[in-house]
Amino acid sequence: MTRTILLAGATGDLGQRVVRELLQHDVRLRVLTRQGSATATAVFGDDDRVEVVRASYSDHAALTRAAAGADVVVSTVSGIRPVIVDAQRALLRAAVAAGVPRFIPSDYSADYRSIAPGTNRNFELRREFAADVDAAPVQATSILNGMFTDLLTDQAPMILFDRRRVLFWSSADQILDFTTKDDVARVTARVALDDDATRVVEIAGSQVTAREVARTMTDLTGKPFKPQWAGTTGTLSAMSTVVRRLSQSGDETFPAWQGMQYFVSMFSGQAQLRHVDNDRYGPHAWTTVRDVLQEHLTPKKESPAAP
Repeated sequence: MTRTILLAGATGDLGQRVVRELLQHDVRLRVLTRQGSATATAVFGDDDRVEVVRASYSDHAALTRAAAGADVVVSTVSGIRPVIVDAQRALLRAAVAAGVPRFIPSDYSADYRSIAPGTNRNFELRREFAADVDAAPVQATSILNGMFTDLLTDQAPMILFDRRRVLFWSSADQILDFTTKDDVARVTARVALDDDATRVVEIAGSQVTAREVARTMTDLTGKPFKPQWAGTTGTLSAMSTVVRRLSQSGDETFPAWQGMQYFVSMFSGQAQLRHVDNDRYGPHAWTTVRDVLQEHLTPKKESPAAP
């Protein structure tokens, strides 16, 4: 059966990956973009499998028309309160008004449901919106995947490559959940097509400790990497509070202090995934932490010069 899917946030990094995965199935895909934006047309304009629909999140009638006839609304938007709470509330109201039976919110994170209040801004925004989703007359599915593995070689300063250290807080043996963006996108597409999807789907490409990451780095480089204690999660939480107060980055999605809060949630164990079901959609060769680190460490071949 061909399903009609409305995707919000389609031009973002994760959103484009979800589009790619969805188009491998029998779907009618609409991508939602704001009025006046040409980005979606530039990205998808030549693909006749993708319909670009325009609506402002402040225009309930236009949003409702965009959602009309859809079997599921999938959100991959990224941001802080104006996006995760306000824009998604508008999107949810439109989905309900249009009679859309299913909704996938933009969670794609570790388990935010049990974190202590005041310890992770981005998680608490997701928890706040989840309450709205649970109260709405719609079947919802949240996808929880831990941290994006891709960040280990970029934005998440856990591995000190030059110093041959792997940082940890409180315990080097705390289990940490990681999943690549591509694997998250694949599962998101499968969930969108699954009318029987549960309220929460938990996945993890790898469940490893900081000690195991250090061993992996030693194996891959042939040089000794060691776990490095960086303090307790309580100390890190206090540091994030101080940095946040001194920061001028209140409107950023991932300022430095938010990264600290993410590590607090992970290394405290509060955000650990407890019901991972990687086989829900059949066997799959998950990309592991080792795979990502190995690719990062492999010298890139230069493209041959043009004649």
